[in-house]
Amino acid sequence: MIDPILIGIVVLTALILIVFILLHAGRGGGLSDMFGGGSLGGSMAGSTVVERNLDRLTVITATIFVFSVILLGLNLQP
Repeated sequence: MIDPILIGIVVLTALILIVFILLHAGRGGGLSDMFGGGSLGGSMAGSTVVERNLDRLTVITATIFVFSVILLGLNLQP
């Protein structure tokens, strides 16, 4: 009964994690450049509030993903 719920959580968090990782700044920009934050002095200007919140959301989503995969793996054992 809990397997479909865990599979749904794994799939949902995986898709959200893909989106969050793609939103992160690469070497030349990213989310901060899209909203005009890249003109503050380059990469040495520090991270903006949006980037810090994106980092936090990515870590939280990755943690949920890892724990749900572990629970799914333990639940599938006979």
